[in-house]
Amino acid sequence: MPTSRLYAENHRALQDQFDTRRIADKVEQLAMKTELDEQAIGFIGSRDMFFLSTINAQGQPTVSYKGGEPGFVRVLDPNTIIFPSYDGNGMFLSMGNIALTSLVGLLFIDLETPFRMRVQGSATVSATDPLLATYKDAELLVRIAVTETWINCPRYVHTYKKVAQSRYAPTAACETPMAEWKRVDLLQDDLPAKDVGQAEKAGGTLTIDQWFQNVAEGKG
Repeated sequence: MPTSRLYAENHRALQDQFDTRRIADKVEQLAMKTELDEQAIGFIGSRDMFFLSTINAQGQPTVSYKGGEPGFVRVLDPNTIIFPSYDGNGMFLSMGNIALTSLVGLLFIDLETPFRMRVQGSATVSATDPLLATYKDAELLVRIAVTETWINCPRYVHTYKKVAQSRYAPTAACETPMAEWKRVDLLQDDLPAKDVGQAEKAGGTLTIDQWFQNVAEGKG
């Protein structure tokens, strides 16, 4: 088969060690695509969460959970995906990594079926993208040029049922509540200007221990 888009010498060494080179080549040949087909477009467009992998200046990867309303990730065409960046913890790890190194990996999972799909590509992040305004409360918009995508075996994916949507996922139906961590008393002097004074409106400040306890109890 043509030169692999997925495997390097280190992958080949392990494949040869476990006698999986032939099946690995066949999986790449049959499953890997360079653009999104109709099934992939429908699946991605139905998701309310995914995992995003990015790489920093030191070559260190990080993985983030991204969630929103079903359909918050949009497929514009077979080669282009967009998704919003909402208010977070202010670190901008994923967005900063994208701005610097651009390479991303996305893992979409349906935990009820189960089913999963991988997408790799090159991304850009923008505060002026014309589609940014179509997302409520979005701060930035990410565009991904898809380079590889493939369906993954769901063998080890545990089956879960969605109980409720996060109350923080921006929706046109209601105002997005303030993040609980922004109520921590130790952080009040360091909050962005837009959040100063909002803790009192949200029920008052919390100690760091109170917030950690709320998180442990699923109340964060």
